[in-house]
Amino acid sequence: MRVSESGREGSMAKRKSSYEDLQEHIRALKTPAIEVWKNKYPGRQYTVHLHIPECTCICPKTGLPDFVTLHIAYGPGKMCVELKSLKMYIVAFRDVGVFHEHLVNKILDDFVKACKPRWAKVEGIVSPRGGITTTVVSEYPREKRKNSTGVYYESNRRART
Repeated sequence: MRVSESGREGSMAKRKSSYEDLQEHIRALKTPAIEVWKNKYPGRQYTVHLHIPECTCICPKTGLPDFVTLHIAYGPGKMCVELKSLKMYIVAFRDVGVFHEHLVNKILDDFVKACKPRWAKVEGIVSPRGGITTTVVSEYPREKRKNSTGVYYESNRRART
């Protein structure tokens, strides 16, 4: 094991990553509101699939653009998402330096806060950079319950947050 001039072991020393502190603001990031409208079929179990091939953001490390295809699926409760406002919300990330994992989780958090779905899933597929395609999936789960044999199943009841 090598020891550096500072007395730390070379390969085992814990160094602060150059990525640290780049995303401290992400949860508080101000974005346009995602608007909703009243669902006329709140008692029916159905799924809405949204495909958004035009999401872009900036790599916080390099400053280069990242191109993301988003797939959002959700089970509406009392409200449904208004699509134009969702598009404006997604466009707001165009000049934001954000890691892929944080982008997908931020979108899921804001989506759930806006429409309070029974469940939701956001998948972000980031175009290859350096030969690597990144796919991040985040879910707002359905409530899980045990049946009489102890096996978990997804309930139709709305998940609690």
